[in-house]
Amino acid sequence: MKLIFLLAASVSVAAVALICFFMFANGVPAMQKIGFGNFLLGMKWKPEIDLYGIFPMIVGSLVVTVGAIILGVPFGIMTAIYMARFCPAKFYPVMKHGVNLLAGIPSVVYGFFGLTAIVPIIRSVFGGSGTSILAASIVLAIMILPTIISVSETSLRAVPELFYEGSLALGACKERSVFFAELPAAKSGIIAGIILGVGRAVGETMAVIMVAGNQAVMPRGLVKGIRTLTANIVLEMGYAAGLHREALIATSVVLFFFILIINFVFMMTKKKA
Repeated sequence: MKLIFLLAASVSVAAVALICFFMFANGVPAMQKIGFGNFLLGMKWKPEIDLYGIFPMIVGSLVVTVGAIILGVPFGIMTAIYMARFCPAKFYPVMKHGVNLLAGIPSVVYGFFGLTAIVPIIRSVFGGSGTSILAASIVLAIMILPTIISVSETSLRAVPELFYEGSLALGACKERSVFFAELPAAKSGIIAGIILGVGRAVGETMAVIMVAGNQAVMPRGLVKGIRTLTANIVLEMGYAAGLHREALIATSVVLFFFILIINFVFMMTKKKA
């Protein structure tokens, strides 16, 4: 059994190593041809004239991710608190099944919902096409809710009852006991849930393509279109060749480092917490 477990672990590690090798072997030479500065800080993405600057898409990915965090994290944590401590027993199964259903909906369905429901509202209120940073942030915020809710609820339920009971014994009300005794004790697990949610937001492609506008320009406002790193790869990989294809693989290398940096920052925050 030890050999079987070792083999399974080795296959997993080998798969990650092969993916990294493929990306770096094809992406780094492309960065060298284009120039690291021109590639990472370039403002124009025009493959037809060999201009490959991804800075607008880096900023676009950051903006959309931050928007999803701002909109989704508070709702996710508050929902988890309600389900863990305030939800009536008869209503809890409905809430739980609803959260599980959200987790199982394909991303293209979220994108279609955003395209047919959220985008028209933004268009009627703010004008323009409606496909924008705001629309993408709202859709991503909805998509990361199940992860944050599930992990945060599990973390809250894992806190020993003594925390809650001790707070009540000291004279605190139920709400104060939950928010000032249990919630701080569960913050490590809650941060882990946020990390997983952010990872999904950064890596999401299909839904973002449908609602973000896909304009390879610097963000000019919440109701203006942008293009993310993942959307750029998916939109052009089907017909790319030569240096264009290598530049798209190099974009995936940047995205890989982007996710690593986000996870590192959150893990440092988790350790300090």
